[in-house]
Amino acid sequence: MNPKFYSFDSSIGKLTIYFIENEIIALSFKGGDNLRYIERYYGTPVEVESKDYNYHEEIIRYLEGELKEFTIPFSFKGTSFQESVWNELLNIPYGETRTYKELAEKVGCPKGSRAVGGALNKNPIAIIVPCHRVVGSKGKLVGFAGGIELKSKLLKLEKYNII
Repeated sequence: MNPKFYSFDSSIGKLTIYFIENEIIALSFKGGDNLRYIERYYGTPVEVESKDYNYHEEIIRYLEGELKEFTIPFSFKGTSFQESVWNELLNIPYGETRTYKELAEKVGCPKGSRAVGGALNKNPIAIIVPCHRVVGSKGKLVGFAGGIELKSKLLKLEKYNII
């Protein structure tokens, strides 16, 4: 079964959601930026009508400040290191951040801040798997596929006090 996708408008612009069966497998800020990932692990995606699906509803509610925790099912595939980093992201509570160094220590790679950054760059399910909650040392906003401005907006939405 091929993955499906549709785009929808949100307060942060057009987003594209990819899913297979009953699980989200990717969420993109820029349309096809996850296409190679999708094709590698799941096959060629088929576009569908957004009106026939509701995967975007929780994302919209989150972006409107009405939802703090996602319940929609999702799954991701990557290297074992990437998956360990992405799983650790799920332990960062809403409204809190961790540094790249802290995340590297959590996944058993204390000198692996750059490797963590590389894994975050490949996070296929932005927002739901909250890579925006990872900041540089001393809370500095660095690196985010959607851009620093969007990262700042998401953290402000979560009421995080940005430096």
